[in-house]
Amino acid sequence: MSLWPYTVFLLLFILLTLCNDAFGNNEDNEQILHLKRLQRTQKSINRSCYSQKSKSENGATILEMQHKDYCSSGSISDMNKKLQKQLVADDIRVRSIQASIKNIISGKIVTSSQTLIPVTSGVKLHSLNYIVTVTLGGRNATVIVDTGSDLTWVQCQPCRLCYNQPEPLFNPSASPTYHSVECNSSACQTLQSATGNAGLCGRDVQECNYVVNYGDGSYTRGELGQDHLVLGSASVENFIFGCGRNNKGLFGLASGLMGLGRSDLSLISQTFGNFGGVFSYCLPSAESMSSGSLVLGGDSDTTIFKNSTPISYTRMLANPQLFSFYFLNLTGLTIGGVAIQDSASGKRGMIVDSGTVITRLPPTIYKAVTVEFLKQFSGYPSKPGISILDTCFDLSAYEEVNVPTIKMQFEGGAEMEVDVTGVLYIAKSDASQVCLALASLEYDDEIGIIGNYQQKNTRVIYNIKKSRFGFAKETCSF
Repeated sequence: MSLWPYTVFLLLFILLTLCNDAFGNNEDNEQILHLKRLQRTQKSINRSCYSQKSKSENGATILEMQHKDYCSSGSISDMNKKLQKQLVADDIRVRSIQASIKNIISGKIVTSSQTLIPVTSGVKLHSLNYIVTVTLGGRNATVIVDTGSDLTWVQCQPCRLCYNQPEPLFNPSASPTYHSVECNSSACQTLQSATGNAGLCGRDVQECNYVVNYGDGSYTRGELGQDHLVLGSASVENFIFGCGRNNKGLFGLASGLMGLGRSDLSLISQTFGNFGGVFSYCLPSAESMSSGSLVLGGDSDTTIFKNSTPISYTRMLANPQLFSFYFLNLTGLTIGGVAIQDSASGKRGMIVDSGTVITRLPPTIYKAVTVEFLKQFSGYPSKPGISILDTCFDLSAYEEVNVPTIKMQFEGGAEMEVDVTGVLYIAKSDASQVCLALASLEYDDEIGIIGNYQQKNTRVIYNIKKSRFGFAKETCSF
């Protein structure tokens, strides 16, 4: 029997395999994005997200987490406007963070009337998209989750100026466990590091007043209070928070904000005895019908997660000047399996932020990324850029497209693969304008930010006690 046909077949198979690897066309380097499926889901958004569920597993508290846009309804034109406004607001947030960082590093003291944001906290804008429900003083409160903020606050009555929210305003006088925070307390003195503004004392020394101003003119003002906080099945006595009597801005329909930063007033610091300084989340896509989860505690017992790949860990960097932010080192980035060359590889400190939407890269890296992406994602009609996004296409004629896989590598060998829904941003619901969901910083010396759009369907673990981040793929479900 002749071996010639078998030999020819084997040689052809080897040749095809080598070609696939060379041109990045294997399974690991491409993902299928179902455009029509996303469009249909976007049009069907119409539900309430208040009084979300919670549960407890193996000592960890798990809160249902959803994208704020999923909890609203509106026409397609309204959706398109919202998608575009989100980019504008995101740009304001990032510019404010960068300005704040420069002021801190230079040692410049900036008053609240001069600065765009609190000196050491992230700016809270419409782009803070993910919400959870907690119980404060016996009443439910649906709050925006932000790792770039420290002070947790809710709108309170009587309110001099409050934006509309579906839930009843928090009423301190109706809670038997509520107490005001005094002006001479350590908590009041901690406000400076948590918000950038010192605590203010009025005629009543029993009250410590706070002021937080944000980059778009939004603000919250009121007094510090403490009350019984329930997170799922976990109880936190005397939790310190802002009782907002004067609030205005783009906070959507949320009752307030949950600060997951690193200062003494953040929820993570105040619940250190409960959860050991450990939390994680899986952020769902706004276009999907699923819920994500915010897990408080649980890093030592990963059976509570639903990750489909092993968790890889990297070091959490210490930055005494910017201690409220979460830093790590970006050591590499690949597009469709092709490594992006960067002269500063391994020296790029990045902030991980749940409030920023679009990941920001230094200009030199961003340019190299777009050049490689266009090489691999070619043949599609181009479209003009929109806001911060400049690499756009018209994909309205396609039901699905193959997009290059984007992977970020971090110090110690950790890796985060960007979910297929986080590679392209659908700026118009009919897919007539779809853009690469990455943006450039203005200068190379600015600090990059990993935004929530690229963190979707990923288990991101923050372990302050062990000073490490963890990343794993996970299809978000509660």
